Amino acid sequence: MSHAAVIGAGSWGTALSRVLADKGETVRLWGRDPGHTDEIERTRQNARYLPGVELPESVEATSDLDRAVRGADLVLLVIPTHTIREVARKIRTIGVAPGAPVVCASKGIENDTLMLISEVLAQELPEAADRLAYLSGPSFAKEVVRGLPAAVVMASNDGALADVLQRRFSSERLRCYANTDVVGVEMGGALKNVIAIAAGAVDGLELGHNARAAVITRGLAEIARAAMVKGGSALTIAGLAGLGDLVLTCTGEASRNRTVGYEMGRGRTLDDVLGSMNQVAEGVRTAKSARDLSIKLGIDMPISTEVYRVLYENKPVKQAVYDLMTRTLVREW
Repeated sequence: MSHAAVIGAGSWGTALSRVLADKGETVRLWGRDPGHTDEIERTRQNARYLPGVELPESVEATSDLDRAVRGADLVLLVIPTHTIREVARKIRTIGVAPGAPVVCASKGIENDTLMLISEVLAQELPEAADRLAYLSGPSFAKEVVRGLPAAVVMASNDGALADVLQRRFSSERLRCYANTDVVGVEMGGALKNVIAIAAGAVDGLELGHNARAAVITRGLAEIARAAMVKGGSALTIAGLAGLGDLVLTCTGEASRNRTVGYEMGRGRTLDDVLGSMNQVAEGVRTAKSARDLSIKLGIDMPISTEVYRVLYENKPVKQAVYDLMTRTLVREW
């Protein structure tokens, strides 16, 4: 009997497992830690990352990657960006079933290579290169798993594949839009995490709603510039994977990236903040990629650059705000 393999037993991976299971699918949810997956199997809950959510018997938690992937008619990657390459190599050794799509719901840009996840997966899973897709958009796991309405984007270079996967993930509570602009969807999903750190810092410093709105809007502008240089569409950045996800991540209290900025705005150090979190804030690593990408491609990304300086060069948050406000005056577009 075919099944869907969900690779990553964090909050979002668990939520998506429940989404697929609720549609009648059999799911194998993979996590690295055998103790964690054993606990999920025993209790039918992921108490570590998504407490209080019951998982049906059709979701099997396992730490055996071979068992999760072999024979799956869908492989869904929901793991931190910096682990994508390593896990993809292991999956290639196991082998993706012929015709099975590989969907990535992770958001980020690989450090050092500055490759998008689509580029990493095309390199590491060449036999599935024509079956790759990317799920993004404003979607807190806790709300999706509670059945609260949400809208997301499924992007693939193959429009027919995007349509098929759109229908597979959609329900009366989760509306999925198809898109063929993979670059735009990925850039929006990755860079919004960096801007969310800046928005969180604004809130932590109690600089007001005007300042937060400015960060969101000007952050959107630099995301659009970067996406277009990489070949993406500004229309995509104006949609769910850009503006939608940016607004959610910059304003939602459940946003891990906003939390990092908020706590640093209140005076805590980065190490202290990250040490108190049990999940990855992708924006911290992506801030380095964003800054390096802006230099490599000659893109003006002032907010992302200041976030990098605060995180990696110990620049005071208040000084970063001052430097942004006193930059040379320019036209809006």
